[in-house]
Amino acid sequence: MLNLKQICNFTSIKSTIMEKRLAKKNKKIFGVCGGLGDYFDIDPTIIRALFLISVIVFGTGLLIYIILALVMPEEGIIN
Repeated sequence: MLNLKQICNFTSIKSTIMEKRLAKKNKKIFGVCGGLGDYFDIDPTIIRALFLISVIVFGTGLLIYIILALVMPEEGIIN
């Protein structure tokens, strides 16, 4: 059985995990790279460079970017 200390510890871990959400931030165009950079704790410039490389080399970066721009919520709209 779980004691009170274990339950409180689980609740704090759950709230820490739940605080990190994917949202549009640091907007240049749609805020996708800024949101991804914030979520993964990476500089958004690196994410932008990766999207640019994927567009030039593979041609898929633009499609992925558009899908993320449509799916990702705005920063203040997160439930």
